[in-house]
Amino acid sequence: MKKFPVDEPREIGKKRDRLSSKELSFVKDNLAEVVLRKKLKEFVRKEMSLIKEGVYDPGIFKAVFLAGGPGSGKTYVAGGLFGIPDKVNVSAYGLKMVNQDTELEIFLKKYFGTVDIDNMPDDLFKQLTDPTASDYSGMRTRTKELSKKRLEIYSKGRLGVIIDGTGHKFKDVKKERQKLFEMGYDTFMVFVNTSLDIAQKRNLKRDRVLPSEVVEKYWHGVQRNMAYFQGLFGNANFLLVDNNATLNPKQAQRKFNMLVRKGVDKFIKKPIKNAIAKKWVEKQRILKK
Repeated sequence: MKKFPVDEPREIGKKRDRLSSKELSFVKDNLAEVVLRKKLKEFVRKEMSLIKEGVYDPGIFKAVFLAGGPGSGKTYVAGGLFGIPDKVNVSAYGLKMVNQDTELEIFLKKYFGTVDIDNMPDDLFKQLTDPTASDYSGMRTRTKELSKKRLEIYSKGRLGVIIDGTGHKFKDVKKERQKLFEMGYDTFMVFVNTSLDIAQKRNLKRDRVLPSEVVEKYWHGVQRNMAYFQGLFGNANFLLVDNNATLNPKQAQRKFNMLVRKGVDKFIKKPIKNAIAKKWVEKQRILKK
């Protein structure tokens, strides 16, 4: 694929107020053709082999939702709780990670050479992320589609999944949980909590720095939903993680070991409860005889 038509992609956020019509057209064409056709086909071919694990997968019919605003440290906590090494998409429990931010960052690096959208002018930021903008590029929408496709492929094989989101939209989480439940999944939530001040400070240290007002908006949204999530998943399947403190490696390991024993390990290793899942497993085992 040809490169994005700017002389210095890494400086676009500093030099350009917005994408020109030609540049915007280029991005839209690539997103439509490459992402929706070539990339999805390639992705499906690579991931289809995972479905063969099926009934023997260690995390089968288990779905863990992550909630917490930008800067809360969800990725760090997920790595500690589920044993996910850096740059790897599968946990030690066999659960597959689904995170739409991963797809977004791929596109930002591809077209702009950076994921630091905080340094981009407001108009350019809207072009890339705001579907209501008159000259919206479609980038955010396409990354969500890729993330949904990834989850669809994993769930078709009934593989265990970790769905990494902010949780600022309760209805979206409730709808996704219900869909998985109707497929036979048992569900769990890990809610990573921090103060707004800590979230803002950590946001500045992220590769993909968000505008402070966006962080604050998401933080308040997630906080409002905490009690609703606890009611939706139930006390036994809801784990609240206080991630305000900055811990050294040994302290962090002790904390994660305690949290794993407290709920995550039990949930994943517990026999499947959902009747739909039990029937599916029974049929699959008969077919494999």
